[in-house]
Amino acid sequence: MKLSSIDIGIFFLYLFAVAAIGLVMQKRAKANKETYMLGGNTLPWYALGLSNASGIFDISGTMWMVMLAFVYGFKSIWIPWLWPSFNQVFMMMFMGVWLRRSNVTTGAEWMLTRFGRGKDANRSHGVVIVFALLSCLGFLAYGFIGLGKFVEIFVPWSIVAPYLPFEVSAEYVPHIYGLGFTLFAVFYSV
Repeated sequence: MKLSSIDIGIFFLYLFAVAAIGLVMQKRAKANKETYMLGGNTLPWYALGLSNASGIFDISGTMWMVMLAFVYGFKSIWIPWLWPSFNQVFMMMFMGVWLRRSNVTTGAEWMLTRFGRGKDANRSHGVVIVFALLSCLGFLAYGFIGLGKFVEIFVPWSIVAPYLPFEVSAEYVPHIYGLGFTLFAVFYSV
């Protein structure tokens, strides 16, 4: 790929602008927790909700989209319209107002405001933990399959199959690759 000087100029202008905005906002955010987390309560409700909703567009959301592309192919472009997009619209429109009125700044404060302390609060905390664990396991399972399909591109199964003492049908090859690569990464890091 060959970039022209105007492309390079736009790239560096963007980097400079992002760094300048970050330095200006850094001074404002140092005042207190409310200023850091809520913009000093000067943001209108829709901006606060949009900020909350924009959390899907981080690196984990990007990784999720790439994994979906490997697992489902081009049709994966429609998956975000099934849940995440509508969820983010709900977060922007409903949660922005609710969070502003609750006067909380963290998820833990929100749970205390919503459920209080006591037996019901402990149950809600337990539900959140169970949901988080199940979600993580589900995303990891999809990630393993996506990773397996990615590895299969570079290491065809026809090369590996003669060295294994068992047969694997074609639809389970990505699972084997994903599991093998993950186990290698875990044991290598340990």
